[in-house]
Amino acid sequence: MDKNKHTTLIVLAFFAIYVIWGSTYLLNKIAVTELPPFMLAGIRFFVASLLVFVIAKILGMSLRTSKKQFLNVSFVGFLFLSVGNGLAVWALKYLDSGVAALQISAQPLVILLLMWMLQGKKIQPMSMIGVVLGMLGIYLLIGQQEILGKENAVFGIFLLLVCMISWGYGSLFVAKADLPKNHFVNTAYQMCTAGILLMLMSLIVGEQWSSPLDWSFKVQWTMVLLIIFGSIVAFTAFNFLLKQVSPEKVATSTYVNPIVALVLGWYFLDEQITAQSLIAAAILLTGVYFINTKRKISISWRFGR
Repeated sequence: MDKNKHTTLIVLAFFAIYVIWGSTYLLNKIAVTELPPFMLAGIRFFVASLLVFVIAKILGMSLRTSKKQFLNVSFVGFLFLSVGNGLAVWALKYLDSGVAALQISAQPLVILLLMWMLQGKKIQPMSMIGVVLGMLGIYLLIGQQEILGKENAVFGIFLLLVCMISWGYGSLFVAKADLPKNHFVNTAYQMCTAGILLMLMSLIVGEQWSSPLDWSFKVQWTMVLLIIFGSIVAFTAFNFLLKQVSPEKVATSTYVNPIVALVLGWYFLDEQITAQSLIAAAILLTGVYFINTKRKISISWRFGR
């Protein structure tokens, strides 16, 4: 491949995981104001999975998987997308998109604590500094009256905490699980099973379904963007970068996504950015940096925003 063309592809791929993933908070926030959260997420991932399956077949990829791999990938889809993304979308009914993105940026902290509690991994001094800074950043972020004063905000914060724990456990499970070797096919199965589970969850809790033809034009386009760009393009870029650059460089999206979400939420939805939020963001992201400097970064959870 021509060197200039290759460099261009890398730049475009970073744009995808930085900006597109960062924008999914805004897109989900727009859509969830009109659509119930589980239905929204379920349709998004199920339709995206069908498109990925078609693309995989066109590219000649095998879709075969063993029973054990299918069960594992279904469990991963449940952790990452059914619980993780489903609850995150639900939380956006009560929280600003930028605030949600900042809270979720503390995911490496949750993974580190789960490794300590479940696997007995020792927390290194640099990482311990990161844990303290991360907790301080979260406290400053969610302790603001501007956030807590909103209806059901505490419930939204709780939902995000549950989804972060689910993502964290999923990250640990993926590290040892027998999954389909092809990452493209692997994610297609994750999205398909998770999408079906989300739609079942939607029916169980009694969400009111509606036809896409009845959605507003804004929400219709938002769903298209979530499916094509948020689920397929960004994920393809993510896997491309994992093969071209170091995982540490790919994981820099951890720091960029919440900033993109904050700016987009402020510009398009008039979400308030307080001075305390900016200070909390700086402290929180510094803590995440300290956590990531001394260990391999678990980034499998990043997909599914």
